[in-house]
Amino acid sequence: MKLSIRGSKITITEAMEEYVIDKLSKLEKYIENKEITANVIVKVYGHLHKVEITIPLKSIILRAEEEQEDFYTAIDLLVDKLERQIRKNKTRLATKKMKEAKEFAFDYIEEIKEDNASQIVKRKKIEVKPMSEEEAILQMELLGHQFYLYKDEETGSPTLIYKRKDGHYGIIEAE
Repeated sequence: MKLSIRGSKITITEAMEEYVIDKLSKLEKYIENKEITANVIVKVYGHLHKVEITIPLKSIILRAEEEQEDFYTAIDLLVDKLERQIRKNKTRLATKKMKEAKEFAFDYIEEIKEDNASQIVKRKKIEVKPMSEEEAILQMELLGHQFYLYKDEETGSPTLIYKRKDGHYGIIEAE
């Protein structure tokens, strides 16, 4: 697995990079394609280190983030989270339908506004790919989000799936 590590308000040392490589190598046994690039973003807020790891696979995106006072503790917790995500969804990921799914990945274009007067503080553009409701739920859970936008494979219309307070899911379809 390849590694792309970036730091915001922090310089990534060789020791930090080696530690990340060592810990992420633990996940390689689950990933068939060795050409995958794991994206690691390290941000510092005061005394906290916020670390985000995103691994775009063929049909899903593995993503986790953690805030800790110690960078190395955050990496350990993140690798454990990612490994739990993979094991928890192993049967779903192995289904024939997921294997036949087209490659799925977000093309993130982030734009952070500096003006504090504006209510919109972050804007993302994503490529919306066709998928089933079950695949959208899996992707939403893997990302750890409360909602997920996708293109319904049957109707071709943009569809939003969200997690309700009662634990079930709701769908909003565009006309």
